[in-house]
Amino acid sequence: MSLGRESVVGPARAVRPGRVGAALGDYLALVKPRVLALLLFTAFAAMVLASGGFPSAVLLIAVMAGGTMAAGGANAINQWFERDIDGRMERTRRRPVPSGRVGGRRALLFGLALIAASQPVFAAGANLAAAGLALCGSLAYIFVYTVWLKRSSPLNVVIGAAAGAVPPLVGWAAVTGGLGAGAWCLSGIVLLWTPPHLWSLALVTRSDYARARVPMLPVVAGEAWTARAVLAYAAALVPLTLAFTAAVPSLGPLYSACAAGLGGMFVALAAALAWRPSPAAAFRLFKYSGLYLALLCVAAVIDGSIV
Repeated sequence: MSLGRESVVGPARAVRPGRVGAALGDYLALVKPRVLALLLFTAFAAMVLASGGFPSAVLLIAVMAGGTMAAGGANAINQWFERDIDGRMERTRRRPVPSGRVGGRRALLFGLALIAASQPVFAAGANLAAAGLALCGSLAYIFVYTVWLKRSSPLNVVIGAAAGAVPPLVGWAAVTGGLGAGAWCLSGIVLLWTPPHLWSLALVTRSDYARARVPMLPVVAGEAWTARAVLAYAAALVPLTLAFTAAVPSLGPLYSACAAGLGGMFVALAAALAWRPSPAAAFRLFKYSGLYLALLCVAAVIDGSIV
């Protein structure tokens, strides 16, 4: 299997000394920094809410560093495993592995090393509960989503979303040593947010996924059905974000107002997509959905710790 995929993309080119900066950029790209930043922010929000204020610098650094390693390593292994798919898709063919700038074996070892290094960081700077949850999240993303579901089921992002919902659990456990209602509620918010976020992107890149024979929902069920599924998830997400205040009593009117306003816009954009599916409408929703989750966490952090 490994040799077969390596042959699709060819051998990696040697990195000359003058290209050290470019090589570092390629390894940074393996961890998917934009995706990583949003995941880490959900963990940070959970830490603030669990502690009722800002956590200690040592704990915060440990969780952010360990989370970067655990999630970044899983992302690198994902790119190693999917190098054949990425090489067929216009959106991803310039990534470091399919383009040949980083060899497949190096990407795999890099990912494994990051995940392994995350464990002592969590154990020393936080606790074993956070370390174990982070490891479970990495393994779920690699084996459940990447290896099993991505190539076999249109429900890949529905079930695979569980891996992306782990960072809030990690952040909460790092502070308290366990999991409370607030941790599960924030994790559930990420769980419901993930499918419409990824399906809206898949609607834009539907032909890419079809070419790579990846059974994303728009490829299997069509644009109209996917757009309706996006709307259903968006409509289910808003009540959960409002119920978050019951799980975290420190959240008050500021968060509730932001959750209602941000959620209303999310549903409006999803309804527009369902009414008239188009790549432009899907891309608008995709861009907004990332901003939505970030702003929702900002509102929770401010209302839960400052106001």
